[in-house]
Amino acid sequence: MKAVQYREIGAAPQVVTVPEPEAGPGQVLLRMTAAGVCHSDIAVMSMPADALRFPLPLTLGHEGVGTVAALGAGVTGLAVGDAVAVYGPWGCGTCPACAEGKENYCRRAAGLGIFPPGLGAPGAMAEYMVVDDPRHLVPLGGLDPVAAVPLTDAGLTPYHAIKRSLPKLVPGATAVVIGTGGLGHVAIQLLRAMTAARVIALDVTEEKLALAREVGAHDAVLSDAGAAAAVRGLTGDLGAQLVLDFVGAPPTVAAAGAMAAAEADVTLVGLGGGALPVGFGALAHEVAVCSPYWGSRAELGEVLALARAGALDVHVETYGIDEAPLAYERLHAGKINGRAVILPQG
Repeated sequence: MKAVQYREIGAAPQVVTVPEPEAGPGQVLLRMTAAGVCHSDIAVMSMPADALRFPLPLTLGHEGVGTVAALGAGVTGLAVGDAVAVYGPWGCGTCPACAEGKENYCRRAAGLGIFPPGLGAPGAMAEYMVVDDPRHLVPLGGLDPVAAVPLTDAGLTPYHAIKRSLPKLVPGATAVVIGTGGLGHVAIQLLRAMTAARVIALDVTEEKLALAREVGAHDAVLSDAGAAAAVRGLTGDLGAQLVLDFVGAPPTVAAAGAMAAAEADVTLVGLGGGALPVGFGALAHEVAVCSPYWGSRAELGEVLALARAGALDVHVETYGIDEAPLAYERLHAGKINGRAVILPQG
């Protein structure tokens, strides 16, 4: 079968032919319908050899949707042909976090050598994929696979980040979204669907700000040296109750701190390497800073329910599996407006 793999440190991903996998006991084999392209993949492919925690080659793709092709021994509750989404942050299944469905915060995964698909385990960017356990599959429930596949990360991650701050997003509150690409443009829609907050979007080009306005941002501001002052101006110098930074680079992180109101949440989601100092006088009083990771199994079901209710419209560009390296090139160059999706069967 064809698969998109990262094979050598520092090299571009390649489309290769590998043996078709089989489902072992307790596992599920999926025929992949769609796989998402994510900046996290680029972060992995940018790591030096001593930082990589798993061997190469690696089949990419931590966002996956497919149909059940075969069931391993002992698997129940699924049937061949079922359309499912893959919950990506695999855990041990037995620790306190996993027992709550919060496998994104599994205490034991690292020590047991358990990795998410596409981020250590063989991923979704292939014609077939083995899922380790049926608990990591969520029914699509009639959703279009191409539109739904980004929701497994680009929907779940901002949903989890927003949900923890809902008590602060009362009518009259302001939420800022820094970076309106794959995750950010979904975050804007989630904020509009889940809260009454005013949404201010920041990005570096007018094209990306146009998408932000299209999906529901009340205001759109260029992300430059004057962005924090602009947000404070729009909020009567009070600042925002929630700042979501989907870039995470030092300049955006600094701006996020500067535009946060007293008692605000500053949530750093992007992998740009920035850090925000916390200490008396460094930020407005009682600002909480966190860096969440992905979301829970239950939250993925909630995101898909929002999509079925018509609250989410992910902007996607589709590529055949042979075009996957081009999709990564375009993503790295900032030319993807929304989310890129690979069609493994095309």
